[in-house]
Parts: sequence; structure tokens; C-alpha cells
Amino acid sequence: MPLPYVLLSAAVSLDGYLDDTGPERLLLSSPADFDRVDEVRASVDAILVGAGTIRADNPRLLVNSPSRRAARVASGRPEYPLKVTVSGSGELDPGARFWHTGGEKVVYTTEKGAERARALGLGADVVSLGPELDWRRLLEDLDARGVRRLMVEGGGRIHTQLLQEGLADELQLVLAPLFVGDPSAPRLFGPGGYQQGRLRLVESRRIEDVVLMRYEPTAPGIGTRTTAADHHWLRLACELAELCPPSRTAFSVGAVVVASDGTELARGHSREGDDPVVHAEEAALAKIDPADPRLGSATVYSSLEPCAHRASRPAPCARLILEAGVRRVVTAWREPNTFVVDADGSGLLASAGVDVVVLREFEDRAKAPNRHLLG
Repeated sequence: MPLPYVLLSAAVSLDGYLDDTGPERLLLSSPADFDRVDEVRASVDAILVGAGTIRADNPRLLVNSPSRRAARVASGRPEYPLKVTVSGSGELDPGARFWHTGGEKVVYTTEKGAERARALGLGADVVSLGPELDWRRLLEDLDARGVRRLMVEGGGRIHTQLLQEGLADELQLVLAPLFVGDPSAPRLFGPGGYQQGRLRLVESRRIEDVVLMRYEPTAPGIGTRTTAADHHWLRLACELAELCPPSRTAFSVGAVVVASDGTELARGHSREGDDPVVHAEEAALAKIDPADPRLGSATVYSSLEPCAHRASRPAPCARLILEAGVRRVVTAWREPNTFVVDADGSGLLASAGVDVVVLREFEDRAKAPNRHLLG
């Protein structure tokens, strides 16, 4: 199932703390950055915080700007984003400001926690995720509610879990020019197994005396389990398909080959350069040394499933992928019968032990440069 775009938002001290241990919340952001956060809130469909954040900070989680709220209403959206919290125990304070401001609210909890939460009369939809908290089930449920963009504002444990499970599409981190230095104060990220590879810095910006840094994870998923980075790379493959010279006899396809640590190895698109019959996966793989040891754990992203049959060259792209030693392919669209009946490149790959993932939420994007072929 498709998942919402998950944006993690946090401010930290220079030594990585979210707060100090004093009775009042430590204000890390500047006034201008608080306004930026308000703008981000106005742009999303839902805002999520953990129950610990509600207990510690007692936030309202509102869009404060009247003009931004009015713009939401004018565009057909609710005045406030959906407010979401997560509590494994279901032990929540009914008097917290979270419940008495803004619009609709949802509590995600466990089977046992749901009994406690429902008994509190919180005026929120209480959803059990099963015996334990399950982040994928939570995100799938939010998607079913129409949430396409989710802003997560804490706490550190939730940020940690979403990054470790590969479910965060973006991290917006504000660095404040001060130190906390108290080992008992809460930190942004905890220990555990994170995805390998470096995150991609997509923006850095000075806002008064703080610095905003926006990062995107890059490491592909493993096997059939997807990560947010899989969406980024497949989106790029679809963008490459739009660069193809038009054709009445072949599809326009884009492809990217990515190492397991998130390093882009090569990209290509149909009819690239001076070759009028080259396919996207073929063009990308041709740019990589066949002896590159990273190919065995790499992922090929292709806007259309790799071909199983072709007339223009002896080896179809599915065969080229197998010969390269790649064991994982992510695609957006199964090949229609336009040129080859029952092509099934995905089936050919899967029968050879390759993990094939089809992200159908990108199908329309993959079809866009091929509309003239589809009738």
C-alpha cells in the first residue's frame, strides 16, 4: 500500500539535545524559525507527536497564522491538519491542550492501550495497531484517511524508530547555537540499527541565529521491504523517462542503478545519446564496470518493468540485469501488451531469485510520457 510522505521536524542544541531538564521547555528555535514551522504545518495533512511529548511539552500543535488557516479552507482542506499521537500504553492526560484545540484527532495504540484510551473519553478516534505498535500499519491507516503528507514533531524515540525502519522521507533539522551538556536530558536520536549510507543534504539555510538543514535518506530497501528512499529513486527514474526522444514504436523509460549504501552508480533512459534503440536499463548498466562489487547488492529502479523480449537487441533488459548480478528491482508499471503480449519481465526476474517490487502509486507518472502509445 502507498504510504504518506513522512517529514521529521526537530530542533537540537549543538551537542544534540532536544531539551534540558528544567521545568520549562527549552526554546531552541528563533522567532523566524517558529514561523517557518507554522508554514510547514499549514502545508501538511497531519501532525504527529508521541504521548511523551504531550506529557512533557503540553503542545497545542496548531497552525497559528490566520491567513494560512484561511488558505487551507479556501483550498478545500480542514482549517487545521489532523492531529495524531502514539501511545503504546494508552495512558494519556485528558486535560492536555492537545485534545481541546484544533480539529480532528487520532490516537494509535496497542490492543491493551486501546481499552484504556477509549475509557478516557478523549474525543479522538482510537485505533489499535495490534499487540505491538506497528509503524507501517499506522502509516497505511493514515493514507486511507487521505493523509498524503505527515509532519512528525517528536519526540526523539519516534524520530529514531521511523528512521531505523526506513519510513522517513525527509529530516528537517534546526541547529541552535547553544549547549545543554546534561547527560540526563533528552537527545534527538537513540542507539540502534540505522540504514547504512549517507543522507543527502538538499538544503541548508540560515534563519536568524539558527541553521535549517534538510536531509533525505538514500539507502534502498532490502528484499521486498521498501523504504522512503525507494520512492525517491523511482521518482527520479520516472523523471528520466520524460527525457526520452518521442517514439511511436517503443516506450519511454528511465532507470537508475543504486548501491545498497545509497550511492547512485548510473542512470539512463530510452534512446539515450546516439543510440536510437537503447533501453533505459541497458544504458545505465553499460556505464558501470561489470566487475564493480556493489552490483550484487544494488537495486535497479525502472519506470517500466524490464523487458523480457525485444527485437532490437539479442538480450532483453531482464537478462542484462541477471547477468550483472543485480538481485533487486523496483518498478512502477507492468509492461502492457502494446508491443509484446504477456512480456512479464518481472516474472522472469523473480523466477531467477530477484526481488521485484512494484510501487503502483508511481504508475501514472511512468505512463505520462507514453500516453500516445496507450490509446
